[in-house]
Amino acid sequence: MKQALRDLAALVARIAVGGIFFANGWTKLEDGLKITGAKFLEQGAPAPGAWATVTMLAELIGGALLIAGLAVSTTGLILFAEALAVFLVATPLNPITTNELILLGAASLLLAVVGAGRISVDHMVVIRRRESEAASEFAADTEADRVIASLREPDQPPPAASEQEVSPIEDTAPHPRPRGQAEQKRNEDPAPSPAPGDTLVAGRKKPPARTRRTSTDS
Repeated sequence: MKQALRDLAALVARIAVGGIFFANGWTKLEDGLKITGAKFLEQGAPAPGAWATVTMLAELIGGALLIAGLAVSTTGLILFAEALAVFLVATPLNPITTNELILLGAASLLLAVVGAGRISVDHMVVIRRRESEAASEFAADTEADRVIASLREPDQPPPAASEQEVSPIEDTAPHPRPRGQAEQKRNEDPAPSPAPGDTLVAGRKKPPARTRRTSTDS
């Protein structure tokens, strides 16, 4: 609540002070630089033409910037310096008194120190600048985290040959039976032993020899 009241008070002060400065500058512009310079010459101001140009521009531009709330710190100091110079060199030419000039200078200095408040262009510029900086910092942090994560992850080796997917191919080529398996097969299925009297001859059995019967005399 207090901050809202401060912002509202700063807005009112900016409009009032800036409006008066702008009105004074506009009056000088309507009168023209020659007439304003002649008036400054009557007041005894040195270089009246330069005085007329500088004060008119300072009051016009400075008043508009105060109303908008743009660069209030710098603008307030410039208007304070302009009011102080007019007070020291020559009396005000516009329909304002010396006391009013002093008040305008003091109000300009106060605005330069206090600031424009949140209802101003300065505040919007600051917000956008902070958002841009925050976005840049967030992007930088994200990139740093990504780099750190990539450094922490170990290099993954390529998959082994046994793990790679290989399409099965049917092997139809003849292969010799291992020696151990052949011997084990022979041990399990022994060949039948030949019967007595049988002899293998060229893969066939030889018939048993015939005995000749002898006749005996009875």
